Amino acid sequence: MTPIIDYSKKSVVVTGAATGVGAALVNRLRAADVESIVAMDIKPCHGDIDEVIVADLADPSSLDKAIGRLPDRIDVLFNNAGVAATLPTRVVLSVNVLAPRRLITALQDRMPPGSSVVNTASTAGGGFTERLAKILEFLAIDEWGRALDYIDQHPELTGNSYGFSKECAQVLTLLYATPLARSGIRINSVCPGLIDTPLLGDFTASMGAPILDWMTSQSGGRKATPHEIADALIFLGSEAASYITGTNLIIDNGFSAALTTNQIDYATMPAVDALTNAT
Repeated sequence: MTPIIDYSKKSVVVTGAATGVGAALVNRLRAADVESIVAMDIKPCHGDIDEVIVADLADPSSLDKAIGRLPDRIDVLFNNAGVAATLPTRVVLSVNVLAPRRLITALQDRMPPGSSVVNTASTAGGGFTERLAKILEFLAIDEWGRALDYIDQHPELTGNSYGFSKECAQVLTLLYATPLARSGIRINSVCPGLIDTPLLGDFTASMGAPILDWMTSQSGGRKATPHEIADALIFLGSEAASYITGTNLIIDNGFSAALTTNQIDYATMPAVDALTNAT
């Protein structure tokens, strides 16, 4: 009997595969008998990977060189790499938004019908409707440098650069669903809450430990493991999700549900305005 999740004939690309969710995803893909994995990261990757391409996703020239080395056939593109607001705003928007967009547009012609794009977004992007018009303006600017200039000209959007970048990531998933569907390609995103990965240190630096501890207390008392997020990624990339596209899948152990239905314990919340900074 064929497994529900089967990658035995699939060639995949994973960005941000060195640590955290990306490294867990590599393990899950191998367990699903993936045919080949090409990893792209700014750091060396040491998992069971067929090829590692070192690239700086904040640098379009570095990214373009990496794209030139990718396989002629790609069945699933996992846009998983991401950075926190501890880095400059232009870097955050480049890595979290412009690089995934560049990869999608550059690689779609190498992706046969039935292929899939899966983005790693965040619950931090859940408020995108409040800035949807500006996000669409930003995403309509094709040229990398001009897009970053737009961000410089609208500092009101990036008081929380990470949150805004993940709003853009969610909108990117919605925006590309219809045009990619014409070629038989699906696109979805996972939107995790707090994950126990090395990046958590950056979120602690940018948000503070008290708000992260409080969010953990409101999310069943624990953070997600990298493998729990990788499981959702591998599902969305597989044929088990063949009728799912244009979806931002929330994975936060009920935190967003409690927030929406006013079941959050605000009495214990630290006195900081950090909910929109959720990872």
